[in-house]
Amino acid sequence: MSEEGLKEQELFKQRLASAEKWRELGVHPWGNGFKPSHSIAEVAARCEGVAAEVLLSSPLRYLIAGRVLSIRSFGKAAFVVISDRSGKIQLHVKKDTLGEAFAKFQQLDMGDFVGVEGEPFISKTGELTLAVLKLCPLTKALRPLPAKWHGLSDVELRYRQRYLDLIANPEVRETFLRRTRLVKFIRQFLDARDYVEVETPMMHPLVSGAAAKPFVTHHNSLDMPLFLRIAPELYLKRLVVGGFERVYELNRNFRNEGLSTRHNPEFSMLEFYEAFATYEDFMALTEEMLSEAAQHVTGSTTVVFGEHKLSFAKGYTRISMAESLLAQLGELRPEDLEDADKLRFFAAKKMPPSAQEGLAALSAFELWGILFEEYVEAQLVQPTFVTGFPVALSPLARRSEDNPQLTDRFELFVAGREIANAFSELNDPMDQRERFLAQLRAKERGQEETMDFDEDYLRALEHGLPPTAGEGIGIDRLAMLLSNAASIRDVILFPLLRSASK
Repeated sequence: MSEEGLKEQELFKQRLASAEKWRELGVHPWGNGFKPSHSIAEVAARCEGVAAEVLLSSPLRYLIAGRVLSIRSFGKAAFVVISDRSGKIQLHVKKDTLGEAFAKFQQLDMGDFVGVEGEPFISKTGELTLAVLKLCPLTKALRPLPAKWHGLSDVELRYRQRYLDLIANPEVRETFLRRTRLVKFIRQFLDARDYVEVETPMMHPLVSGAAAKPFVTHHNSLDMPLFLRIAPELYLKRLVVGGFERVYELNRNFRNEGLSTRHNPEFSMLEFYEAFATYEDFMALTEEMLSEAAQHVTGSTTVVFGEHKLSFAKGYTRISMAESLLAQLGELRPEDLEDADKLRFFAAKKMPPSAQEGLAALSAFELWGILFEEYVEAQLVQPTFVTGFPVALSPLARRSEDNPQLTDRFELFVAGREIANAFSELNDPMDQRERFLAQLRAKERGQEETMDFDEDYLRALEHGLPPTAGEGIGIDRLAMLLSNAASIRDVILFPLLRSASK
């Protein structure tokens, strides 16, 4: 009977018996110490273009190791496919060659790890193959690979058992390798521009750095509440005050929000700050970074994402938030953007009656945020910088000198989602104090996603924050775009999931 026909418990017992037979043959079923001389890809590269007759006459031998993906047995001989981190290769195993060691091979199952020494040749079907001279079982897998190792498709199982997903679906491994290349590139990009990478606290005594609902914990020795950070912003700007004029952190943040294809409560961000720069400087820097990142990670500045072809080449569209609202809400005139009642009417159209009660307490500029999210975001497909955010939506951004009700801020949208948020930093301690107080008043009105009043940060500003620009980029969302991933769970190795028992 095939493995597919056996019940999981019976299969487990069968494989455990195979492990015991290995012990009887002098092999530890969970061994140690085998040292491959080459990766599978290195063997393939060395043999590429070499004529079959040359390989046959060559005395070269290779030590390789990997996981068994398939076994085709013909009694006294077999073809076996194994894989390592670099690729896969076919092995040819013969009883005449292995002698007594062939008994060890007969206890080999799909999913086991094995080390071999062998000589390369080209099979009759034209496939590079290693003729096995020595075989060393390394690890017995007591549970099998997915029934079809080349196509694990149960999405829930893929996320819960990512190790099986990585074995079964090569494209998943490539997605995470792309993510790794992206993070490495970002570090190199900023390091080359004299930025310093730092680490700041992940547990904060206050809710700070962004408007979001935090996770709360408690420190027993100090008997004080702590909040998992929602953003490192205020700590990084303290470092700019202290003389770190170009600083960045690739960090994990935590926000107690719902799950969706774009949201995971634990996520990765890049935040970076530069003294004597403005948000306009950062628009140019962001274009340069992302165009080079796309080229480095995917090989092109044009990236396929779903039904779209996204161009990350420099020259992104720039539009103010007010212009975007007027473009999507054709009935509005420019003067209507300060009329809270008219804006409330459009906001209510997109919300269920139960959610409309909270609209009454919102100012016109606070309503901009709701209208932008509901009417504009999804329309911003190609990389687009949106500028001119109201002060009411930007508690840490510098006021615009042209219009003090707006800020020197941009958000970058691609494929209908926010990828980056940046602004010229508010370095006026008196203005910042008033913004913190406004946050407190908003919290008193019932808004949950507000920041606490941070007296120590104000003290730092009073010592002098030079003119500074700062930016945050969502690593997970950027990785989604560069790997054509529909869900954020596809670019996080172990996303948060509901308990399997529920």
